[in-house]
Amino acid sequence: MMRIALAMSVTVFVSAIGISSVAAADIEAGKKKVAEVCAACHGPDGNSATADFPRLAGQHPDYIAKAIRDYKSGARKDPIMGGFAKTLTPKEIENVAAYFSSQHGLQTKY
Repeated sequence: MMRIALAMSVTVFVSAIGISSVAAADIEAGKKKVAEVCAACHGPDGNSATADFPRLAGQHPDYIAKAIRDYKSGARKDPIMGGFAKTLTPKEIENVAAYFSSQHGLQTKY
């Protein structure tokens, strides 16, 4: 019983941290940054026009932010993404992730 209560408390705490991170992000600022940095490949709303670039619309913001941080640090390797990611501040990464996650992903095939 005590373990269940502890597990539930940890779950609520971790969820609250994730919500506060997303809530603190500025979606409009993310949209502007996407237009400047990301749209040429991933599309203005995260629905890329070609299979060469992943669709980011509707993805979880934590996934997008981690991928960008990993490109920025070099933990994830891609010379193009690494170059773009290095220009982004931590706040811009959160904003871009929030914007892409707020968009609707297309269900069509390339």
